[in-house]
Amino acid sequence: MNVFLIGPMGAGKSTIGRLLSQELKLEFVDSDKEIESRAGADIPWIFDVEGEAGFRKREAAMIADLTQRDDIVLATGGGAVLDPANQRCLQAHGVVVYLHATLEQQVERTAKDRNRPLLQAENPSKVLADLMEVRDPIYRHCCDHMVETDGRRPKAVAKEIVAYLHDAGILR
Repeated sequence: MNVFLIGPMGAGKSTIGRLLSQELKLEFVDSDKEIESRAGADIPWIFDVEGEAGFRKREAAMIADLTQRDDIVLATGGGAVLDPANQRCLQAHGVVVYLHATLEQQVERTAKDRNRPLLQAENPSKVLADLMEVRDPIYRHCCDHMVETDGRRPKAVAKEIVAYLHDAGILR
C-alpha cells in the first residue's frame, strides 16, 4: 500500500507524512529531500542553476521512480501535480490524499522558510495565491481524499487519513 500526499507549500505534507508512516508502519519518503540527496545540492541551488524547468524534470524522474516502490508514504512537492505524467503515476500506484490549507495558513507556515525558491519574492502571499489558483483544481482532480489541515494538530490529520483508509476498505 502506498499513500501519496499532495498539496500546497505549508499544508504539512512532510510533518503529517512522517506521523502517518509511523501510524501505518510504512517507510516515509519526501520527494524534495530525495531530489536533494541524489543531486548533492539543495533545491534553491537547483533552481538557481537549472531553473524551475530543470527542477521539474528532476522531480518527474523522482516521482516516476518513487511511485514504483511499495509500502511508502510519500510527501510530494507542491508543484509535482503540474506534470500530467506525475498525476498518472501517483493515481496508478497509491492512494492520493490532498492536504488542503488556506492561503493564510500557508503564509504563516512558510514565512520564515528560506528553502522555497518560488517564495523568494517581494510578495510571497501573492505568489502563494497565484499558485493555489492554478494548482487547487489539479489537487482536487488528482486526489482520492481531501483533508483540511488548518488549525489542526498533525497527529489528528494523520488519524483522519488512517480512518479514511479503513472506511474505504484500503486498510484492514
